[in-house]
Amino acid sequence: MRRTSYPTSGYSLGTRGRRTSRRLVVPPRRRTPIIRFAIVAGILLLGIRAFGLLQAHRDLHPVAATTRTATPHIAARPAASARPAPTATTLPSRPAVPTQLPQVKVPVLSTSWLRSHPIADTPSIKGRAAIVVDLTAGQILYQQDQGTRYADASLTKMMTAMVAADLVPLDTVITVPDAATQVEPNHMGISTGERLTVRELIDGMMLDSGNDAAEAIAMGITDRATFLSLMNQKAAALHLRTTHFTNPSGLDDADHYSSAYDLAVMGATLLADYPDLRTIVGSKQISISSTPQHKAFNPINIDRLLSTYPGAIGIKPGYTGAGGYCLAAAATRNGRTILVVVLGSTQHFTDATTLLDFGFRHPVTH
Repeated sequence: MRRTSYPTSGYSLGTRGRRTSRRLVVPPRRRTPIIRFAIVAGILLLGIRAFGLLQAHRDLHPVAATTRTATPHIAARPAASARPAPTATTLPSRPAVPTQLPQVKVPVLSTSWLRSHPIADTPSIKGRAAIVVDLTAGQILYQQDQGTRYADASLTKMMTAMVAADLVPLDTVITVPDAATQVEPNHMGISTGERLTVRELIDGMMLDSGNDAAEAIAMGITDRATFLSLMNQKAAALHLRTTHFTNPSGLDDADHYSSAYDLAVMGATLLADYPDLRTIVGSKQISISSTPQHKAFNPINIDRLLSTYPGAIGIKPGYTGAGGYCLAAAATRNGRTILVVVLGSTQHFTDATTLLDFGFRHPVTH
């Protein structure tokens, strides 16, 4: 009988010929290296996996970076330089102001006719100073203390309006500063932050005699000091030797003054060279509708002659404590335009009527 041999690794024959199982026993000294080997192998596997993930991340990173850099490159074409900031359209900056005023044409007011035609019927008026000019002929027909300095009250606003028209288009929008609303008296009624055109402010300044409108113009077109400097520059350009301005409205100030002659030159310049202003000063009333930027206004001209004197074309009345009642007024009849100025009166409209009548009674003959 042939003996069958079995491996000794897992089974053995018992004493009675039965096969029994037995466990492979590893001696303690051989167990430690196996454990160490398993730990090292695990660490190596984890390291290899981590390295693979890191490499995959690196491989993806340049793709993501390329995508991000491509977007700004495309957006940068029109956006940064072509699109204006929102404030550029909703809140326009103060318009650029010319460094010099435009050249002026100085009106020629000659006394040659007056020297050769002595006045027998001197007009009787209440005013301290006066002048009568035939603008059509360029001749002075009557004058009384015409070269003396006087407070000129709101007749100052003729110069304010002309300088404003010199500097910017009349549709230029001005935001009313708070300081302009604090001036007293004679308000157009503008409020801080309202936005009106220069034309609308001139409407209120020349018809309502709004000092607030005058200040808004002076502060809104440029800074106030610069505007006043330009008013005095224009006075010098017009050869006004007895005129100086310290405010745009005509409020009393020891260093703020003019004369009947100088104010006649201002009035003649406004009527001849500023057709828009001529239309404004000749208007009895102007309606300014409300908009989202300002409330409604209804300036009414305080020049009574527009309603009472035939042919009257406006210009500007005024009053202050130092100046009394003052008026520059003009009228046109039969192709002749007569301009008069009266200062320091108690009855300026009556005086102006007397002076205008005098002018039309004395035609200039050559």
